[in-house]
Amino acid sequence: MFSVRTIGPLLNKFSTMSAEMSGADLWQRGCDRLAAELPEQQFNTWIRPLPPAVLADGAGADGLVFCLRVPNRFKLDWIRNQYSTRIESILSELAGKPAKLELALAARDNAGQPPQALPANQPIAVGQVLHNGLRPVSINGAANVQSSSSPNQIAQQSPAPSSTRHRINSALTFDNLVPGRANQMARTAALHVAGAPGQMYNPLFIYGGVGLGKTHLIHAVGNALLKDKPDARVLYLHAEQFISDVVKNYQRKTFDELKAKYHSLDLLLIDDVQFFAGKERTQEEFFNAFEALLAKRAHIIMTSDTYPKGLVDIDERLTSRFDAGLTVAIEPPELEMRVAILIKKAEAEATPMPEDVAFFIAKNVRANVRELEGALRKVLAYSRFSHKEINIQLAREALKDLLSIQNRQISVENIQKTVADFYKIKIGDMYSKKRPASIARPRQIAMYIAKELTQKSLPEIGELFGGRDHTTVLHAVRKIGGERQKNTELNQQLHVLEQTLKG
Repeated sequence: MFSVRTIGPLLNKFSTMSAEMSGADLWQRGCDRLAAELPEQQFNTWIRPLPPAVLADGAGADGLVFCLRVPNRFKLDWIRNQYSTRIESILSELAGKPAKLELALAARDNAGQPPQALPANQPIAVGQVLHNGLRPVSINGAANVQSSSSPNQIAQQSPAPSSTRHRINSALTFDNLVPGRANQMARTAALHVAGAPGQMYNPLFIYGGVGLGKTHLIHAVGNALLKDKPDARVLYLHAEQFISDVVKNYQRKTFDELKAKYHSLDLLLIDDVQFFAGKERTQEEFFNAFEALLAKRAHIIMTSDTYPKGLVDIDERLTSRFDAGLTVAIEPPELEMRVAILIKKAEAEATPMPEDVAFFIAKNVRANVRELEGALRKVLAYSRFSHKEINIQLAREALKDLLSIQNRQISVENIQKTVADFYKIKIGDMYSKKRPASIARPRQIAMYIAKELTQKSLPEIGELFGGRDHTTVLHAVRKIGGERQKNTELNQQLHVLEQTLKG
């Protein structure tokens, strides 16, 4: 028979166990709900791999606090920004009372092993110091970690490699990469690689025209990984540097040195692999490095000016491997993204950019981010040298050479001729009434480009295409614009045409 003295602790223990079971059940049901709402790939990438959240001590009538441990700060940022509000809403609905989500970086052991999932029977309280000196971080607060270790201890545990070793540009990060529709998929994939290298999307192949941000993006991955794992073996290089290394080691007969350099990496970032074209020995050595890195679950990210199957004079066994992971495009930035880039870059120069001026520049400079930055530098310099405030008139004066060249080169007539030559149809077919697909399709593409690259209105464009109604032009613009987002081959053709027209 139990006494009051013995039954009290038992009741308390039973109460704690019930609360834990209730919390685990709520979290599981919340995850089931989220899985039904999110695309399968999103849920499997960001939510499913997480350990179960734990109901914190001290939860009462005022609300519940769930503590979720995340393997690295990049996943923490992403989950906080993309999913936290919805997760809290689902948990609140299921619990019948307010629920808050607290994120903490999962601890690593002294050997640098991956984080272990928190046992379901070990709740943590907000503010509690975890076993490796980490504190939970509020999901609404800054995504950083408070450590109880001294700076000297931290330095001894994680010696950072020098920048000359990994060749990463520390200024190119995810924080100063302006996101938009043009780079959304590539940026999301890069963030995932930074948070979980060696797992999904390996290799990651990013392609697009010059000056669109491919190099910035892969440096951002390198910086992110080094910030999370300072002792990671990371290397960035241009394809020409790899070619140079192969030639040097071939002359010296020191291919063991080449293998030691490249086969031991955790992350290889390599720009412009199209430069491997026609170089058989280089391709052979890169194939060997590629296979060795994938075998040890190291990650490879490559960039190119075209998609893998569009590469010429490169061995098919290489291009097939390039295409075996995830291939994503970075496209020329849309208007809103160009405006955001201008405003952000101007802020970095400590010179606020009026929004109307940013829109004026963005509408007239469409090719790529590099040209956009060049136009911004001209406007800022013109403002400083002339001691005038930045406005549309000043921007017009600063960019008059660029605008005159653009207006002279890009006309609807020039677009019609360029597109007709590209698709091997007659220029007269652009304004004829013929409707075969071999003619109608290039005509729609020309209408789309005319709307993108000129200041002409829909009725004006329609008039120049044989007196067609503006609704016909609008249909073509929407149709080609929509297909461009899904059709890699069409997007590549449009990019070639736009670059040709811009000279």
